Amino acid sequence: MAVVFERTKGLVDVPTHYCPGCTHGIVHRLVGEALEELGLIEKAIGIAPVGCSVFAYNYFNCDMQEAAHGRAPAVATGIKRTHPDNFVFTYQGDGDLASIGTAEIVHAAHRGEKISTIFINNAIYGMTGGQMAPTTLIGQKTTTSPTGRTVEHSGRPIRMSELLSTIDGAKFVERVTVTTPAHIRKAKAAIKKCFQAQIDGIGFGIVEVLSTCPTNWGLPPVDALRWLEENMIPYYPLGNFRDESKEAK
Repeated sequence: MAVVFERTKGLVDVPTHYCPGCTHGIVHRLVGEALEELGLIEKAIGIAPVGCSVFAYNYFNCDMQEAAHGRAPAVATGIKRTHPDNFVFTYQGDGDLASIGTAEIVHAAHRGEKISTIFINNAIYGMTGGQMAPTTLIGQKTTTSPTGRTVEHSGRPIRMSELLSTIDGAKFVERVTVTTPAHIRKAKAAIKKCFQAQIDGIGFGIVEVLSTCPTNWGLPPVDALRWLEENMIPYYPLGNFRDESKEAK
């Protein structure tokens, strides 16, 4: 019988710790496929920081390095500079990248570090109990904003892709989601293009993935997908914000 679908060699065949309905698993699959299809598994080094993806070193079938909360871009910079022939990527959440690690990601992009970042934006702190994140939407209720986030108290949610796209050193910036098969296909294409930019030596690249957190949103998985499409995408529009890859040229 012909095999029409199988686990990517970019992932280890083990169960993950993610909550039911969480879309981290989908993104892991896409990253694993990209590593395999681009021939990067043997030369890739991934950086897993603190957050829901803290155990990603158990899942990706490549060398992995743990980083302190928010410091993945700094660790990735050191690894890439000492091992320039390796492919180096970070896998970060919004509480990690857009809060405690804002300086690291901004300055890695500003320096044009030849690393790639997968940024999971689920608008909340997932691992630590559902607190408000820099990406939490106005009116969204969390454990630290029980009546909903307000502009007066917390300002507006930060749009990291738009911010990073203004930096000259950032060569590829795109926002995607994985709520439907069509969106998943587009997300994979963006991830592969971002990775290719590093392979070609062009510079820093990031793919922001709008993701769900059914547990901390207090929604069933299917309702969480719908909530993302109805609430997150209008504020965080999908699309490419910067592309200086060879393919674009």
